[in-house]
Order: sequence, then C-alpha cells, then structure tokens
Amino acid sequence: MAGSGEEPRYSRQLYVLGGGARRLPRSAVLVSGLRGTGAQVATALVLAGTGRVVLHDCGAVCAADRTQQFLLRESDLGQNRAEASQRALAELNPCVVVEAYTGELSEAFLASFQVVVLTESSLEEQLCVGDFCHAQGICFIVADTKGLAGQLFCDFGEHFVVDDPAEGDPVSAAVQHISQGNPGVVTYMGTENSRGHLFCDGDLVTFSGVQGMTELNGQEPVPVHVLDAFRLEIGDTSSFSPYRCGGLVSQVQRPQECSHEPLCRALEKPKIQVANPEDLPRSRSLHAAFQALHAFRREQGRLPRPRAPADAERVLELARSLGHQQSPLDEDVVRAFASVSAGDLCPVASVLGALAAQEVLKAITGKFLPLDQWLYFDSLECLALAGAEQLTEADCAPRGSRYDGQIAIFGANFQEKLGHQKYLVVGAGAIGCELLKNFAMMGLAAGDGELIVTDMDTVALSNLHRQLLYRSADISQEPKSVVAAAAVQRMNPDVRVTAHQNQVGPATEMLYGDKFFQHLDGVASALDTIEARTYLERRCLRCRTPLLDSGTEGTRGNVLAMVPSLTKPLEPASAPRDGTFPLCTLRHFPRTIQHTLQWARDEFEGLFQLPAEQVNQFMEDPAFLEQQPPGKVLEQVWHSLRERPQDWRDCVCWARRRWQSCYHDAITQLLHIYPPEHETSPGVPFWAGDRSCPHPLTFNPDNDTHLDYVMAAAHLFAQVHRVPPCRDRVAVQAILRDVVLPPFAPQEGLQIPLTEEPTEEAQVPTGHRQLTELTQDLVQWRQELVGDEEAQAPLMEPIYFEKDNDVHIDFITAASNLRAENYGISPANWLTSKRIAGQIVPAIITTTAAVAGLACLEVYKLVWGCQDLSCYRNSNISLSACLLLRVQPSPAPTYRYGGREWSCWDRLELQAVGADGQAMTVQEVLDWLQRTHGWTVTMLLCGDIVLYDSKADAETQARQKAQRLSENLEDARMPRQQDLELLYMCEGEDAEAEDTRPPLLCSLP
Repeated sequence: MAGSGEEPRYSRQLYVLGGGARRLPRSAVLVSGLRGTGAQVATALVLAGTGRVVLHDCGAVCAADRTQQFLLRESDLGQNRAEASQRALAELNPCVVVEAYTGELSEAFLASFQVVVLTESSLEEQLCVGDFCHAQGICFIVADTKGLAGQLFCDFGEHFVVDDPAEGDPVSAAVQHISQGNPGVVTYMGTENSRGHLFCDGDLVTFSGVQGMTELNGQEPVPVHVLDAFRLEIGDTSSFSPYRCGGLVSQVQRPQECSHEPLCRALEKPKIQVANPEDLPRSRSLHAAFQALHAFRREQGRLPRPRAPADAERVLELARSLGHQQSPLDEDVVRAFASVSAGDLCPVASVLGALAAQEVLKAITGKFLPLDQWLYFDSLECLALAGAEQLTEADCAPRGSRYDGQIAIFGANFQEKLGHQKYLVVGAGAIGCELLKNFAMMGLAAGDGELIVTDMDTVALSNLHRQLLYRSADISQEPKSVVAAAAVQRMNPDVRVTAHQNQVGPATEMLYGDKFFQHLDGVASALDTIEARTYLERRCLRCRTPLLDSGTEGTRGNVLAMVPSLTKPLEPASAPRDGTFPLCTLRHFPRTIQHTLQWARDEFEGLFQLPAEQVNQFMEDPAFLEQQPPGKVLEQVWHSLRERPQDWRDCVCWARRRWQSCYHDAITQLLHIYPPEHETSPGVPFWAGDRSCPHPLTFNPDNDTHLDYVMAAAHLFAQVHRVPPCRDRVAVQAILRDVVLPPFAPQEGLQIPLTEEPTEEAQVPTGHRQLTELTQDLVQWRQELVGDEEAQAPLMEPIYFEKDNDVHIDFITAASNLRAENYGISPANWLTSKRIAGQIVPAIITTTAAVAGLACLEVYKLVWGCQDLSCYRNSNISLSACLLLRVQPSPAPTYRYGGREWSCWDRLELQAVGADGQAMTVQEVLDWLQRTHGWTVTMLLCGDIVLYDSKADAETQARQKAQRLSENLEDARMPRQQDLELLYMCEGEDAEAEDTRPPLLCSLP
C-alpha cells in the first residue's frame, strides 16, 4: 500500500534517502547566516521537508546581498535578513516550520537542535559553537564561501552511526550452484543491467529460496570473498546438504560508525577530502588561505578590497605565518583567492550550499557516509580569463548595485555584457529552476538581451520538493515555463524572460531552426531524456552554438561544456535499457523482482487497457468484425463483454478468479508439464540455473497481500466498466469467503516455449463452428447494447498506467509480490515497486542545485568570450560521497580531408542564392565546390534524395544539374526548409571519409 501521507510530494527524494527520510519531519536545524550560502542551505532543507528550520542572522538586507540571495526582494532592503528570508521560505513548504531568530547563539538556544550550520561566522564563533556542539552530540557544519572559493567542514561527533552508507538498493543475484566445501563456492548469474562485479570482498550476504542446501536459508549474514564476476566464497558448507537448484543471494547493508575531531583540533591537522590526490596540495593551500582571511578580518575589520594587491599580499603573509602547514603553500592560489574574496557569486553559493545541505540530510537520516572532515572548492580558473588579470581596483569597486558581489570579481563592464546575452533554457524542471534562479541573480539578459525558457509540462505535486520556483497553487495550472518566467521576474524585474511551451525537436524545427540557434549566445540543457539531450547537442554542433548540458540521478550529477572550435562535442551516456525482458522469462521463469514487476505491468495493460480499447472499437465501428483476422482479438472482445459486471460484488468475484488463475492454476499447469523432478536430459535437472521451480499459492482472504490484490484489481475492473467501487476491506473479505471456485484440472498436451524468442504460446485454434458462434454472440450483444443508433459514449473506460496513481501502484505491487512468492523471489515494498515499474529517476534538490551552480560558472567563461580551453571545466559530483571532480574538457578532434586539416566544428557554408536571386541549381553548387575547394563531386545528396550522381547516364545528369535545390524538395514532397545540410562525395576520397568530411550547409533564399 501507499506509504505515509508525504509520499506523493517527496517520492523522488525518498528513493535517494531511503527509510531514514522518515526522520526529517521530527528534526530541527539551525542555519546561521542568511546570505547566499545560508539561503541555499535553508531552501534545500525546507523543500526536503525538514520539520523545523530556524534562520539566524543579525544583519540587515543591503543591495549587494541580492547578488546571490534569491529569497530577498527590493522591498526587503533595510530589514533583518533572517526575518525577510523567513517570509519567503515559509511559502515553499507548508509542512515545515520556518522561524527567524536574531539573538545570540547561546548554549541554551543551541541545545534544541540536532544540526547547527554556520555560514557567515567568524573563526572565533565557529570554534566556540563547534566545541559546544561536539560536547553535546550535536552535528556541526561550517559552510563558507568567499569570492570564487568555498569551504565545508563537518563534525558529527566521535561515535556517529551511519545506518545505510551506500547509494542504491542492495544487490541480489540468482544462485546457479553452491559447492560443498570449506570454503563453499557460490556461482550466481548477473542481472540484465549488471556490469562487472555485483559484490565486493567483505560484503555480508544472506540466502533465500535455496533448494537442497536449505541450511543456508534464513542464516545470519555471512561475509564473502569475491573470486570473479560470478563466483563468491562463503563459509564452511561441507556439512550441508547438496545443493539442488534455485535460490537468491542478497547483499546486506551494515551500519558504519564515524569518528570526527572537533574544529579546534581539525584546524591544525585537517583531514581534507579530494576526488583526485593531485588536488590535495591546492586544498591545503585554500585551508591556510581561509584561516589567513579570518586573521586579516580581525586585523583590519574588513575583507580585502577587490583587486587590491597590498591586501592580497597581506593575506599571503598571514598564511605564511601559520605554523602547521602540511605541504608547501601555493602562493599563487592564496593571492588569487584573497584578491576576489570580497566578491559574492550565486553559482558558488549554490554549489557549496547544496553540498552542505546534503551533509545536514546525512546527519538527520543516517543515509550515506558524512564528509571526513574538510572539503574545498574553487573556480579560480576564472581569473585566468584573457584580460581578467588587467582588472583594477577601480574596475571592481562597489557601485551600490545589486551586482556588486559579482562586479568585485569580474568588473563592471562584464556586468553590462551579461545583460546583453541571449540564452535558451530547455526544460523548466529541477535543473531548469535552479539555472533560472542563478541567471536572475547573475543579471543574465537584464539589459537588452533575452532569456528564453521552454517547457511543455505543468507543475505536479511530486515536483515541489526540488523545483523551487513552483508552489502548491501552481499544480496543474499554467505551463511550467510561464510560472518559472514569472518567478524570474519577481527575483529580478530587469531580466527579459520569455516563456515558450514547445518541445525542441524535429517537429519544431520551423520554430527553432538554424537562424534561431545561430542568434543565441548559448543554450543550457535541463532535459531528462538521453534522446532529447542528444538532439539538442546535434543542433548546437551544427549551428556552432555553445551548449551546457547538465544531468542528475540521485546524488550524482554532471555538467558538460560544449564550446565551438574548442571542445570535443558531447557524448551523452548510452540510453538505459527500456526495461524489456524475454517473454518466456516473464511468463514462466522469472528470477528477479524486476521480472515480476514487468510481468505485473503487462498484466495491468492486458486487463485494464487493451480489452477496453478493443471493445470500444468494436462498439463504435460496425466493420470491426470484418477487419479482424479470425481468432485472438475476437475472443478477447467476446470474453470482455461476457464478463461485464453488474455491481461491485461481480468485480470482487472477477478479481478472485483472476488471482486463482495467475497464482495457483497457471503455476499448477506449469508444474504439470515440467514437474520439480523433470530432467532436460539424464542427470540434468530442468529446474536449475536461471530457472527457479515455482510453487502454487493458496488463497487466504486474511492475507494482506492477497486482499491488496483483490481490492486493487476489483477497483480497476470496476473503473473500466463504470461500476462504483468500494474501499471497505471487511466487506470485501466477507464476499471472498462466499466465493467457491471449481477445482483446477491441468490440461494435457499444452506446449510452453523455452526459448528467448518472443513467440506466442501454442494454442488450440478456434474452430470454424466456434468462430461462427462467437461472431453471432458479438453481433447480438452489440445490437442489445446500442440498438440501431451508433454508440454515443465508449462502453468501457481504458485505464492507462500512471506511476503517481496509488491504486495503480497498489495493483502492481501486490501482483508482482505474489508472483515473486510463487518463485521464491524477495518481494519489493510499495515505494520500490513504484520506482521500478514507473521507471522513476531518483532526484533531490541538493544535486540539482549543485549541478546548476557548476553550469553557471561555465556561463561566466562563455560570456567573457574565453577561447582558452584550459579555463573550462567539465564536472562530476557525487554528494553521497561528497566528491567533486572538475576536469578540462577534451579538445575538439581534427581530421584530414581534401588535402587539409579540419576540426569537427568546421563546416562549408554556402549562401545558395543564384545570380537571378532564386535558389541555386545543383550545377551551381557543384561549381562552387570545385571553384572554392578544388573538389570534383561524384555524388550529392539531401537526406535520402539523390541530387546528383556522376554514374547516372548523361540525360539524367543533365536533368539533375539543372534542378534548383528548392525544386528537389518540392519533387520529394519535403517541407520547405531555408537551411539544408547536403552530403557529398568527391573523387579520390578514402572509403572511410564518409564520417570525416565537413558538412555542407546551404541557406536558401
């Protein structure tokens, strides 16, 4: 059955955080400091459903806060930062208590929280609060951003227990054999989606459903030693019974204990987490730089002035004076950090705030290992942009503008350039919302530029836990793009934002053609399918438009930058499996819960969708019978009409009969054909390897799963036939106790396919006489139901599976788990069944915020016009492990063609307008290629249309050459296009040249 009341809102998050997410509503968190980083932390916690979030800040809102603090409005200027933020955050999630506090951080006040986060505190306050929290067992986090760098510290105490350290579900595999020995060796089968080893040395496993060596079933978890991708060593099995067949080996997650030092000790001997060991010296230099910055602030009462060399040198001197350096100080890093430390960037706050918020969620839920103990992040490569080092203190001085924090880093002229940009954001979901929020803070298109966002979807309840631009009142109202655009305007009224409601794909190329893309300064992809992302990449490659591609799954995310002429085109990950399995596996030999869930999905469609569609077509179309081949479809329509219920009781009885057919009769029939002792050949058991011997179930109305199935199936059957359903489980049990079904007698001579080919099971063909009677019945029933008039309304209501419909998931879960019980497969709970059957991608606000922040850091470089590959970064994050890896993109590959070197970004561009102002003829195109490049073309094509073939006869060649490009399209009945991409082949080219020639782009008049 459905989970708790908050499941519809938080379902995607629950798949990330697991059962520990149930603790969130009972938790209390303090977030101190409500500038950019604190706002990001607090927003993520409120959206995630944290029970009580208290905001602490003693400062007043100033104009410069709005560089990165997206919760503030112009009307909040002069008001307390915490109180102004509280009003905005309270709107995000009515289930969360959001309070503002402006007093001192006394011990009595701090004692009421499970987690304390400091984001704008002095080092003295960090040490004082950190000591108290460590002594009291309160999880303590410091998250601080300065300019282009960020610092994160965690102290969860000396005995913090992580209940579930790993990401994803525990793995399981079908057992093929277990040897008798010391140690015993388990041979198992990999799953359809497995790549390499499923288990690791030291993993704890349990066994279930093992036949023969039954001593393993229900045993306490045992450690394993991995021999290879399909074999494990376990303990002593020499005294156990011989293994016969079947069984499942399943990984058991075990809790881990973490021990953290308090801040006072961790400062001197820091444990710094890095994704790459080569990054450790840089992180250690940043560790010293942040401490030196605290010392500078104590000494001067302020932060270093932007681009003030004397201030930067003083920070460097203070860093040198620290006595506990673990490695040589990188003075360039410290100097660069100090020179822009007074700046504030929304993207940097997004990244570090998201990382910090994930650590808070770890502290509350016990899911994933916490950071151990320091992490440093920087984007100081931005200071290497051509011309950036020439910026002066005057260029970066504050102007009293909302963008002062950004001007402190990039200068005032760059801010104007940001305002002129024209960007397209494709998708206004989780990543899209975060991108748009950042763009509003950055002032992108806040001048005479334009920010276009397109999305066809409307807001759903399950969006609200991670898509901060939407509220409950927006559900199923206007398109997301419209709501998001309005939210951007409220954040920054100067941003010129336009909302579209179109998919960007082949069907909309008349709207989003080459000219459209060529006039953009950049595209930000926030799409959630591989196919859509791949299409967008191809369009941007063709039009030489910069593209930033972002994606997430659970706590993992990535950002890829595609920069014209510089980087290698993107290569999105291969499309995931479509969830299809061999039919004989689903019907007769399932071995995983994925198999039984797919079987349940097929049952859903076969019971509640297809029969209703067929009956309605039969009722609406008098010629339906003549159009159908004799056999299966007519029989299905006949059965559907014969089974029409009159009331709710009929629906319950139908569901009871279906239960008996699926979980008792079908299994009994299978075992009649292939008994448990059946052998494929002498000595080779049939039920072995990937075939688990099933057993039939006996119906019990007091069994919850049995009753769940009947309730859900009867409800859906009633909906199909427009019969009012009933939810009274006791009344349904009473009906079920009165149902008496005839005993089942297995059929003789029935054949069951054993191959993986998707063939239909052999059936006795419908005889001519039987077919005639069946047709007569259908004609008579149709006459009785509609008379001489055509059917006015569909007789039945087809039901299409919806992953967010609880009754649909109730049926899928019960149907799958009963099937799993037949075959000794471990069942799946309601949430897991929903995720797998609905193909739901786990998602959480922290990952999307971090990914969007990383993408926007690359936007700065694109807007600057950077042509230095070393300044760009592709990013991969794993928030479960608190790892962030940023690497330089691969350079654009080159190739040789026609005697010269080409880049993958090169293309031949031809204004295909003849001397008479009309579209060029094919001859003129051939002449242009000969004249411009010296190439003699042997074949010219537009898609599948041959425009010219040198091997054709002379008459055909003459006709081809004389035709205009536009005429060729008209002859082929292709839609008129202004931009054509032509494929050509030339004399003397290599056989492998097909994929390595520059494309020819022709612009028609």
